[in-house]
Amino acid sequence: MRQQLKLPAGLDGNLWHYRQLGRANAMHHHAELEFNLVTQGCGLYLLANRKYQIRRGDLLWLFPAQEHVLIEQSADFEMWVGIAKPRTVRRIATDASARILRQANPNGEYCRRLSQPAFTRLESLLTEVAATCARHGLFNAGLNYALLAAWNSFEHAADVPVGDVHPAVEKAARQVRDQNNTLGLEALARHSGLSPARLSRLFKQQTGIALVDFRNRQRVEKFLTLYGTGQRITMLGAALEAGFGSYPQFHRVFKRVLGCSPSVYRRK
Repeated sequence: MRQQLKLPAGLDGNLWHYRQLGRANAMHHHAELEFNLVTQGCGLYLLANRKYQIRRGDLLWLFPAQEHVLIEQSADFEMWVGIAKPRTVRRIATDASARILRQANPNGEYCRRLSQPAFTRLESLLTEVAATCARHGLFNAGLNYALLAAWNSFEHAADVPVGDVHPAVEKAARQVRDQNNTLGLEALARHSGLSPARLSRLFKQQTGIALVDFRNRQRVEKFLTLYGTGQRITMLGAALEAGFGSYPQFHRVFKRVLGCSPSVYRRK
């Protein structure tokens, strides 16, 4: 799915620190070049039929033609997200080693783990650049430099192991994330073409999380999105719309995923 990013006018892109559980999102791509620097926690990215299990220190590049989705993340997950418009990339990626950034879907793997010194330097740079967002000229200059500095750090970093995702696992993850997280295991297995036992075992092996836990996390994410929109909706109404069958089930899962009860979360 082609996603239209809403970037601030007058800027060459955007840069922000992502620090939330995550809203439900479909597999997507966009015209802009994106990079992510994980600063805390761990997560699981799907890029086409490959998975990246990412953690603190990992630097990941997402090119314009590459469909991707962050399907799982720990409660403490945080990362920097950098976006550069196509014309910006064409203008600044002029060195031979950086010209690959102009491509829409280059061959190879583009997730590497930075050394601690490189990670510290890049994180400090991104923090400094983000603080200038109100001054467009300064921010654009900083973003351009940060993009090239991030690529330079990437070139000197170690590869993060990736693996092929079984089509049935990817299909089940998409079904839960993008379409219907109320489906039971048997229905998901039927859609994916495997037996329930085989799908459960394979999903756990390849993603590191049980399928039922993944589905529950998506339900909590959808609840947070519904309840946090400012619309006049009760907590129970949001829970039921998110796919939970009852309030006791919602309460139990919510506390397990976020570490506090719904009422404590509401007060916070």
